[in-house]
Formats: sequence, structure tokens, C-alpha cells
Amino acid sequence: MIRTNINDLVELAVTGFISPPTLDRQPYRPDTEGHAAVHIGMSGIVYNARVGDPAYGWEGDHVEPGVSLAHPDSDVDHAMHYLTCVGNEAVVMSGPALGARGIITGEHARLLIDFAPDILEQLCIGDRILIKTCGRGMELLDFPGVLVKKAGPNLIKRWNLRKGDNGKLQVPVVATIPAHIMGSGAELTPEFVDQDLMTGDRAALAELGIDNLKLGDLVAVMDTDHRYGRGYKPGGVTIGLIMHGDSAWNGHGPGCQDILVCAHGEIEPVLEAGANIKEILEI
Repeated sequence: MIRTNINDLVELAVTGFISPPTLDRQPYRPDTEGHAAVHIGMSGIVYNARVGDPAYGWEGDHVEPGVSLAHPDSDVDHAMHYLTCVGNEAVVMSGPALGARGIITGEHARLLIDFAPDILEQLCIGDRILIKTCGRGMELLDFPGVLVKKAGPNLIKRWNLRKGDNGKLQVPVVATIPAHIMGSGAELTPEFVDQDLMTGDRAALAELGIDNLKLGDLVAVMDTDHRYGRGYKPGGVTIGLIMHGDSAWNGHGPGCQDILVCAHGEIEPVLEAGANIKEILEI
């Protein structure tokens, strides 16, 4: 077990509402080949896509598995984003599913929550959900060059992080991804939203072995510095979580949420087939 300051972290409640799907009056958008379609999958309650399912192949765009949570007050919504971490507990506070518990599985334009299928059937758009946020300010005490971005205590404790013989933090992941594959989201802060893989070139994905990623997979994006914004840096490593589905839009694809980052090679990715939060968090 690696040493952390978990016992010093503040656990703070935030609340939001299950957000409704929305579309413009002219909903058609072009894909990478210029073909227009109506793209669905963001917001609301998605019943048949969960953590552990494929990130590719859905007849939808940026599919958000499970429940999508937001707040109409932008300041409150920003606080939800900046405070909530993967693995935090969510509790239903209204409606027929009152008291049911779920778990945070990612962050897109909204927060993503996994509930058991029988709970999903009881939920409704507009239901209020409380999140017990914890993780902001977490430190890995033996690895000062590694910053924790969006990992809750549950994830850190169960992930099998360890110190290698070379002194680096060994982190289980299912794949490594080169920096040039990363697209939309590069201009945004890692604490607020994810960054998409660019998946327009399917042959390149197959060649890299990342054409079969699953929702919940943990991956290493190489030669990146995502400590304070997002940029390219040889030797830097970003450990990310695949948290929403693929996209047909140019420059987009499955979402990769920053979890752990370093700039000088302090992280050593270790390939393990089971490095998915479905297994780690027993979802």
C-alpha cells in the first residue's frame, strides 16, 4: 500500500439533478466523412450502456453510461465538477429510488453515475442526487512529482498502485496511447472535463491496439504534461479513464478523464488486462 494523505481529506456534500437529453431544432451534425446524422447519447438515463461495456460501436455519440448529473446554477455545477472524484458515493435524495446508492464513474459535460439496473428503472429525469465528494487535495506522499487529479480514496486504495524497484509509481493500465491521438479537450482544464481520443482513422487505432477499449478502462497517455492544463511533453505521463463512448465528429472519440499525471517520468504504466474500474471498484 502506498502512503497517502487520505485521512486528512475533507468529505463534502454536493447535489445535482438527473439532466434531460436536449437537441437543437436542427439536430443534424456531420461526421468525419461529411455525412449528417442525429447524434444521441448524452444526458439523461442510459439503461443499456454501463462501465465495462465497449466504448465503440454504439448508435450514439459521446454515450454517457448510466446517469448524467448536472445543476442549473453554473457556480454550483462547477463546484460539483471540481470537487467530485471517481469512486465517490452518490445517494438518491428524491423519487421512488430514495436512498439508493451509486458510484461516480467519470466526468464529461455532466457527472456520470453508475446504479444497479433495478435502481435505474426507478429513477426519473430531475431526481436529486447527493454526492459525498472526497479526493480533492490528495497526495501520494512518496511520489511528490505525481499529481492526483480526479481519483477518490476508494480508487486509490483498490488500484494496486505500487513502487517499482526503479522508484517509479507503477500504475496498472490496459493500454498506452501516444499523445498525437488525443484531440478535443486539449484546451480545457483537466479538473473540469475530459479529453477525447481522435478515432477518425480506424486503421491507426487497430495498429495501436486501442480499437477495443471499454468504458471504465484505465490507460496511459504518453508524452503529455497535464499538471496545469494540457500539453505535450516528452517523458510526461497521464493516466486516464475511458468514461464516455466514441464519437463520429472530427477530432472526437471516447473520452479520457485525467486521474494521475506527471511531467518527468515518475509514472511507469504496467499493462494489466483487468485495469478497469468495473473490476477495481466492484461495480
